[in-house]
Formats: sequence, structure tokens, C-alpha cells
Amino acid sequence: MERTLVLIKPDAVKRGLVGEIITRFERVGLSLEEMKIVNATTEIVEQHYPDDKNWIRSVGKKTLDTYQKYNLNIVEDLGTDDALEVGNLIRRWLIHQITSGPIIAIILSGNHAIEVARKIVGNTVPLFAELGTIRGDFSIDSPDLSTKEKRALQNLIHASATIEEAKREISLWFEV
Repeated sequence: MERTLVLIKPDAVKRGLVGEIITRFERVGLSLEEMKIVNATTEIVEQHYPDDKNWIRSVGKKTLDTYQKYNLNIVEDLGTDDALEVGNLIRRWLIHQITSGPIIAIILSGNHAIEVARKIVGNTVPLFAELGTIRGDFSIDSPDLSTKEKRALQNLIHASATIEEAKREISLWFEV
């Protein structure tokens, strides 16, 4: 059995979606091992969103790709089209978002828990998430709108992407 971490972000908590989100995981057979309400500190969130140039660049590249897809000018909105610079801005916005209110930290377990949880959560960009997923059903935010407004994408939830990431994040949020 696999374990994974899910964070229900402040935007979902404020909208009263916690019960609906947990129900979706339980409905497919994932087990709720631990859960807690957290007012995250900047220090823990800075560890959660790594200060790793490759990760930061990939975050910036996703935003650049969305701007290109919709034929928009990111330089007008941010003054740069450098993926690393854009990624650093987004990382700061993410840290601000996660520390802006309470979050729900959850450890889920089950057969292929990581893959199943990410399938239920949907694409990181709600605009691109399939209907039937958490992000596809409850948000239509997009990088072009959030970047223009200089804020993190409101995508409601985080789910670990790999076994290694899940182990690192569980130990970070639950001090194993």
C-alpha cells in the first residue's frame, strides 16, 4: 500500500469544499490515515515548494506555455519572459497563498494512492482539468489570469506527485 500527502489549500477551505474533497478520496477506497488543520508558517512552505532551479524553471515554463497558447504577452504583465524569473515570482505567490489561511493536511493510503489521488485532483491548471476532477469541477482559474493579477493559481489542492515527494512531504507536514 502506498501513502501520499494531500493539502487542501486556503481557497478550498474558504469555499467550504473540505467535506466534498475528502469524500471523493474516500469514495474510491483511499484510506484517511491522518488529518490536521494547519496554519502553515513561511518556513515550512518554503521547504514544501523547493528552492530548486529546475523545479522553479518548470513552474515558470508552464506559465510561459499558457501565455503562448493564448497569444498573450507575459513581458507586458511581468516585465520578463525568463522561465526562472517567472518561476521565482510564482513560488513567492504560492508561499503567500498557502500561508494566507488554514489548510487541511491529509495522509491518504491505498493501492497506487499517489496516482489515484492525482487523477481525482486533476490537472494543476483548473482551466485544463477534466470535468469530474476536483479542479475541473470547482475552479476555472488559469495562469494567464493569476499572473496578470500577480497571485498564485487558485487550484484548491496539492497532491504529491511521486513516492519520493510523498515521503518528503509527509515528513515535513507530519514530523514522522
